[in-house]
Amino acid sequence: MAKVRILSDRVANQIAAGEVIERPAAVVKELVENAIDAGATRVEVEFRHGGRSLMRIEDNGHGMSRDDALLALERHATSKISEADDLNRLASFGFRGEALPSIASVSRFTLQTREAGSDVGSEILVNGGKFVHVHDCGRAVGTRIEVAQLFNSVPARRKFLKTDQTEAAHIITGVRLYALAFPKVAFTLIEDGRVIFRSPECADLLGRVTEIFGRQLANELTTIDAAENGMKLTGLIGKPGTGRSTRHEMITFINQRPVDTKAINYALIESYHESLPKGRYPLAFVFFEIDPAAVDVNVHPSKREVRFRSETAVRGFVIRSVLARLRELGEATVTVSPAPAPRMQVDVTPSPFAMVRPVMAAPKLAPIAPASVVERRVGDNASNLPPKASGPSISNPAWRFLGLAHGAYALFETKAGLVLLDRRAAHERIWFERLQAQFSEGAVPSQRLLLPVPLQLDPIASALLIDRLEFLNGHGFEVVEFGRNFFRIEGVPAWMEPADAEPFVRELLGALRDGQLQERKIDVAREQLARLAAARAVRLGDVASEAAMLGLVAQLFACRAPLTSPGGTPTHIELSHGELARRFQR
Repeated sequence: MAKVRILSDRVANQIAAGEVIERPAAVVKELVENAIDAGATRVEVEFRHGGRSLMRIEDNGHGMSRDDALLALERHATSKISEADDLNRLASFGFRGEALPSIASVSRFTLQTREAGSDVGSEILVNGGKFVHVHDCGRAVGTRIEVAQLFNSVPARRKFLKTDQTEAAHIITGVRLYALAFPKVAFTLIEDGRVIFRSPECADLLGRVTEIFGRQLANELTTIDAAENGMKLTGLIGKPGTGRSTRHEMITFINQRPVDTKAINYALIESYHESLPKGRYPLAFVFFEIDPAAVDVNVHPSKREVRFRSETAVRGFVIRSVLARLRELGEATVTVSPAPAPRMQVDVTPSPFAMVRPVMAAPKLAPIAPASVVERRVGDNASNLPPKASGPSISNPAWRFLGLAHGAYALFETKAGLVLLDRRAAHERIWFERLQAQFSEGAVPSQRLLLPVPLQLDPIASALLIDRLEFLNGHGFEVVEFGRNFFRIEGVPAWMEPADAEPFVRELLGALRDGQLQERKIDVAREQLARLAAARAVRLGDVASEAAMLGLVAQLFACRAPLTSPGGTPTHIELSHGELARRFQR
């Protein structure tokens, strides 16, 4: 039977590194936080090969003496707190005393530092948790840390890292967060010897947002400044009607610490329920300040999660503050109609900005028209329809159109009773099966744009797009890289309006980031892409003729699975004579 023993410091540090150091971006996060805690006004971050081979963080903070530097490499050694009660008044990022020893235990770690008043600096080299040397060095006041060969002592961890492009994207995103949190600190970020961004001190948050995210996004923001009962909310929020398909541009800081907090995120979403359509999320770069004793940042070693003593009070304050600001702009009470989904259109007048150019073999199946066109037709010829469904007796229904209900449902009289048809679900089913056929045959007609659509992305979305350009371009798009995090959409599938290209690509990337689109198996990826496109393809008219509705029914029951939409919801509901008699108690 194994005996109980105390783990060595080296093993304990490597275990702790599993929680604190998940990937290279976590190393950069911890060291940048230390630099800011040290009072730095200039922080320079350099990395190579996604942080695998080298990460260097240099600052002009107050530095450390040799004794303090050596002590900082011991577990639970920190200058931030001295007793448990200090957690109630934290004014720093770090306090656990785990980051430096954890990093040093799984890399080749070099620390150079010099404090003000000292004539010489100190250099400490640690390799895989073992001290190699400690000696004097010459350097300016401040600290420089190099982390090379990350996870050299635990090679199994290296296998779980993503591609260099993805790891680099996480590092860049993390540094940008701290650049936003501290506009008055100058940041420089260098990747593989190339300067990604160099941001000097900015007078305000708007200037820093403009430098990092671009003027186009900055123009969609407005300021917010509110205070109540010891809580304060400042920063920038999106103007009414300005939204995104994902939450990735809702960035929150609590006491200048970048965090993910459901309380504030849900409050922001709730505040915009009258200003944005369902499924859209607001832009936000907000700073929430509260007494440190009222918030717990010691939930997880990464310190990205926090808990409030009173989430109800926080949520109520944020909602009231944002609503008040939106009402000041005079647009908060106006109900915004849902943004039109991308409209698939091939048999209408082409855009003056597009030239139809088939980039692949023409599809064997003729393209179907969009919802608005289908409903104006008397009906398609059999050659234009997908293969007919076999089996169900309702494949050729003798239905008589009675009218529309609430614009979304078509009511039919049949020999068996009454049928309610969900127009949107029916159109989605038709589009889904047609796109599936085109994707599987590699026959997606494309139109080349005379005026390419510019597309600027954040680093993570950019990495996702680069990794999937071949897949996207093989399905009717023509997207090319045109610079760092900048792309041009030069061609789109023939069923898509050029104006819909940018929002569709952004929503596609949002689905990838949220794990809704898996591309490991090509058939599964094509099915998910078809489902995503079909869900955003339908634009229903307010009126419809009997001929158009019967044409829609004919197309629906020519599908392989006419009973449900791609999302699994029913396309129609039938009320038999018996059911009607029972309901009316006959």
